[in-house]
Amino acid sequence: MADYKAPVKDMQFVLDNISRMPQLATTERFADATPDMVSAILEEAGRVAAEVIAPTNEIGDQQGLTLEDGRVGIPQEFGQAYQQFAEGGWGSLQFDPEYGGQGLPYSLSIPVMEMWQAANMAWGLCPLLSQGAVEALYLNANDELKNRYLPQLISGEWTGTMNLTEPNAGSDLSVVRSKAEPEGDHYRITGQKIFITWGDHEMAENIIHLVLARLPGAPEGVRGISLFVVPKFLVNDDGSLGERNDVQVASIEHKLGIHASPTCVMAFGEKEGAIGYLVGEEGKGLACMFTMMNNARLAVGLQGVAISERAYQQALWYAGDRTQGKAVGHKEAGPILRHPDVRRMLMTMKALTEAGRALTYDACASLDFAHSSEDAAQAKLEKARAAYLTPIVKGWCTEFAQEVTSLGVQVHGGMGYIEETGAAQHYRDARILPIYEGTNGIQALDLVGRKTLVDQGQAATALMSEMRATVEAAAGSARFASAAQALAAALDVAQASTDKLLATGDDPLFSASSAYNYMMLMGTVCGAWELLRAALAAEQQQAGGDNDPYLESKQLTALFYVDQILPRHLAYAPMADAGSEAILAASDEHLESAFS
Repeated sequence: MADYKAPVKDMQFVLDNISRMPQLATTERFADATPDMVSAILEEAGRVAAEVIAPTNEIGDQQGLTLEDGRVGIPQEFGQAYQQFAEGGWGSLQFDPEYGGQGLPYSLSIPVMEMWQAANMAWGLCPLLSQGAVEALYLNANDELKNRYLPQLISGEWTGTMNLTEPNAGSDLSVVRSKAEPEGDHYRITGQKIFITWGDHEMAENIIHLVLARLPGAPEGVRGISLFVVPKFLVNDDGSLGERNDVQVASIEHKLGIHASPTCVMAFGEKEGAIGYLVGEEGKGLACMFTMMNNARLAVGLQGVAISERAYQQALWYAGDRTQGKAVGHKEAGPILRHPDVRRMLMTMKALTEAGRALTYDACASLDFAHSSEDAAQAKLEKARAAYLTPIVKGWCTEFAQEVTSLGVQVHGGMGYIEETGAAQHYRDARILPIYEGTNGIQALDLVGRKTLVDQGQAATALMSEMRATVEAAAGSARFASAAQALAAALDVAQASTDKLLATGDDPLFSASSAYNYMMLMGTVCGAWELLRAALAAEQQQAGGDNDPYLESKQLTALFYVDQILPRHLAYAPMADAGSEAILAASDEHLESAFS
């Protein structure tokens, strides 16, 4: 199995030229994010990812997990890697120094998180969930809860989870049944949660569960849901750990991929009731949890980029080593890397991965600018920009991860279907990404509903105006004039689809049926835009005398994307515009008629 090497050069380039990191560092809030600091963090994180975490990936996939006497067993190498992660302070980058964080930009934590996910996605889910728990508590909890839980979560001494889904409540959280009974200064929580990622383990000394439950007499639906923090071990007033809470692992799931990530069925209150503490206001639990979930959706999109990067690297190394046949234009047998179709697959993997990286980093940077800008109007625009891009990042990046990891298997040929090469693991691991943190169908509904129809297309129009500015800049480049024309034409198509969506806003069946293809349309167009932005920056650096081959690679990748991937918008647009008629024409009886 090939080793992982963090693409630090591309990460740094995207931060500088797409995420606007140098501009962010001029703000008072993020003045510590100097070029030297950013570079040092990326280099060291790359080393830890490659040397400490990546070697555990295959081990975890092969060994999996155990559950004995209510205790989840994980590969010992996972715990060793986690200890180095925590001791290095890697979970604290973007958090408030008041609670032990380093106060650096969220967008700087993103490439670091990408490294963890690419090195070992099953392992990387643990710090990902912990960071989400920190965000939810920081924005919603009272000072007492913050002081009790945030320092240890940020330091990595404790880990966090989110407990939403129940056997009867998948994506529809309005039917959550878990209960919370008031008892003095706390509550007694009872109920069962399923699909709880890293719900139990012994890598850290405590696990802090964020649990959705209903208070007595709470109304039906989402308005009746409250959020509670439920620790595995109770925390004494002096910060030391007390007795075990009434929280148990009922079972662990046996999954297609991410074998060493414990996906648990959690039982709360099997005895006297688990002690929990209210986070935020009663009945506002879902709103509190969404502060965690929105960033988690960006993080899952980032996982799509990360697993694609890992699959691409492995396919590239294999294609460079595997000798078979004479490629067209060559007189002797050589590596399969020379064959045009293999090169097509590798370039597709590379272009989609780099486009997704740029788009994800860009969206996350808007959150930083929204929080650091002293101009209220500009902060509002950045917030809306990030909100619009979030479902595209989650949906599109996790969809193309299915394609990229599948191509990784294909590049290996028959050997890709053999588990020992490792290509199949990436394919299996990636399959969860379009499912969790809200299925991609839900992301698409969010994009067309809350992010387009509700604001009458303002965020979409603003983003497409940015894209047209890039088109105008590229039109002045001899090398990219043709690409600029192609992107301009694609933008016209995207605008027309957006206009049709707005014009049919009173037909919910149209928007619901068009949503997925509209999301894929916008993702495809956004990917071309981000790569063209990067290519223009690379061209400018090259013109200034920098002869790094990487700069030429960025330009060639953009041109490949425009030629070979951007034309997909010509399929997505008419499918989005077609609406609901063909999708809903067949009745339930028609669907079953072949079996009668």
